[in-house]
Amino acid sequence: MTENILIIDDENDLRKLLVKLIRLEGYNTFDSENALSGLDILSKEEISVVLTDVKLPDINGIDLIEKIKMISPYCEIIVITAYGTIDGGVNAIKNGAFDYITKGDEDNKIIPLINNAIEKVSLKKRIAALEKSLINKFNFDSILGKSDEINKAKLIAGKVAQTDTPVLLLGATGTGKELFAQAIHYSSNRSNNQFVAINCSAISRELLESEMFGYKAGAFTGAVKDKKGLFEEAHAGTLFWMRLVNLTFHYKQSF
Repeated sequence: MTENILIIDDENDLRKLLVKLIRLEGYNTFDSENALSGLDILSKEEISVVLTDVKLPDINGIDLIEKIKMISPYCEIIVITAYGTIDGGVNAIKNGAFDYITKGDEDNKIIPLINNAIEKVSLKKRIAALEKSLINKFNFDSILGKSDEINKAKLIAGKVAQTDTPVLLLGATGTGKELFAQAIHYSSNRSNNQFVAINCSAISRELLESEMFGYKAGAFTGAVKDKKGLFEEAHAGTLFWMRLVNLTFHYKQSF
């Protein structure tokens, strides 16, 4: 599918020139002379990249970035200005712009920047599609069984998924504890973060503390570089412990 590019600039000659240049690269273009009509186009069309001037007749281009992101979160924004400053560039990037360039001095960067921005948009869409497929794969509907006990367990687990409460899953080997843990994770507000599972019985007592909490380079023989622990890997997500053994950890380092 050909990507759509939106140019917002009140300088008519420059806007039309950008339209011609970008169309020569094989992209579809939309253009607007002010922010409000540009936002209207954005709400109706699937735009991948927006090129916007800073000085617009109705809204400052830096402030416009946030409004664009509210309408189209995946869209990337390239800010162009005739009066480039370090502060302006910093503020644009902080607000979520892909890049900030000066008219005249950096015109040769526009097409490469658009290409790079589209690659980023494509990557974000692939990641979102993968996350959606994971949610569909590991939801409660994927758990087989129609008995009253299974339905009751799903109902309880579904309620627990909406909280940040630690969950204890009990059951014999092969009864689907990890499936329930995954369903709880991907049905929760933590679903965009990591689900990390660890089988404690498969790791020796000597290594388990290092796996859980990580270590610094040089902490012991063979520790040639820093290693994140599983607690840090699962930060803001879910850590699923399988067959937890009775161990006492002596941990001083924080992360």
